[in-house]
Amino acid sequence: MTAGRTGFPDRDTVLTAVRLACCAPSVHNTQPWRWRIGRSSIHLFADPERRLPATDPDGRDLVISCGAALHHLVVALAGFGWSARVHRLPSPGASEHLAAVEVVPTVPGQADLVLAAAITQRRSDRRAYAPQEVSEPYLAQLAEAAGSVSVKALRPSDLAAYVAEANATQLADSAYLSELALWTGRFASPDGVPAANSPTETRFGDLITRRFTVPRLAQTSPSGGAGTLLVLGTPCDDRLSWLQTGEATSAVTLTATSLRLVSCPVSQPIEVRHTRGLLQRQILGGKQAPHLILRVGLPTPGNTPVPRTPRRPLSDVVDW
Repeated sequence: MTAGRTGFPDRDTVLTAVRLACCAPSVHNTQPWRWRIGRSSIHLFADPERRLPATDPDGRDLVISCGAALHHLVVALAGFGWSARVHRLPSPGASEHLAAVEVVPTVPGQADLVLAAAITQRRSDRRAYAPQEVSEPYLAQLAEAAGSVSVKALRPSDLAAYVAEANATQLADSAYLSELALWTGRFASPDGVPAANSPTETRFGDLITRRFTVPRLAQTSPSGGAGTLLVLGTPCDDRLSWLQTGEATSAVTLTATSLRLVSCPVSQPIEVRHTRGLLQRQILGGKQAPHLILRVGLPTPGNTPVPRTPRRPLSDVVDW
């Protein structure tokens, strides 16, 4: 795809890179992004119509989801031999315009190819993980991946109580429950969380995770654990920080996939304002604003592979 190139990829390369970008994880698989392809740049926009008002009132999850797609795009382009220069929030008067991406030809390195190959292998595995701990060298690589986009991946202890409190708050909210029912437990839909990807078990030791509608993904092994919880945080709590957190989410989960680890987001304590404030003050000492929690771990032996979640057709998300 890189032979005979000029200063911008051909149409097939651009579409393939954008298709891979759309493999990124997003809140409830809403895929809240739009792409506009210019003569010499690729532009990422948030789709506000796909914001979840009850789950994500301030749009944090939406922007994080778009940030993950942005990083997936950069990784895909690098794998095809194009180095990306990202301009974040390039239009101050247009908050939905999240990024403009320019590219120059380059020669992909082995690390570029490994990370790009992880895009189609990554899954959000919400089941229990193997009881063994993730090794320190692997955790250091994950922290380095987050740091590459100016986000810290912190490993505080005792997060389970905050997750439980956030879960209880959301389960008492009828608007949240209606939204959850609308977007999860789906069958043959191009978006939302399929029933086949929703775990039947949602408690792993002290950690209680989100229970989706019509769960069908069984835990093959009777034993397992929650894995390691990483809090992604930045000094500021603004739209740029959310976008970079999404990029870090992609960087961490793709790196985890390349290391044959499994991962999934745990966003409930961030979605609830009260528990988000508690996390910032009591766990992070007020020095970092928490934006997302990621579970990472070793896969449980015997678990069947998680199915790939569906994606919207490119015609719904790309403009030329």
